[in-house]
Amino acid sequence: VQLQASGGGLVQPGGSLRLSCAASGRAWGSYGWFRQATGEEREFVAASRWSGGSTRYADSVRGRFTLSRDNAKNTVYLQMNALKPEDTAVYYCAADSRTWAFGSLSRIDLYNYWGQGTLVTVSS
Repeated sequence: VQLQASGGGLVQPGGSLRLSCAASGRAWGSYGWFRQATGEEREFVAASRWSGGSTRYADSVRGRFTLSRDNAKNTVYLQMNALKPEDTAVYYCAADSRTWAFGSLSRIDLYNYWGQGTLVTVSS
């Protein structure tokens, strides 16, 4: 399974971007996005389960970011609105064939498949 992330770029504060992550095979038990700013550890952004249920969001993005998916295209999306300079990071999509409990979706060590990362820069 390979994940291909895209959609990053330069955007002004308050702007929006939509990231996409397409899978070459079926890996969607659990899926989500993580990000890593320069000099920082990779952190959780949002994740959910292909079988349904609530989406988990990091406190820092809740209400601004929305995770969604297109079953027919085998693609997941991260809609990012009201972007802030502190959202600047390389964003990674992640997936695993297993369906994790809601409380475990933020655990970076549980995802076996990772995209290559796409850079989001929020700056005026």
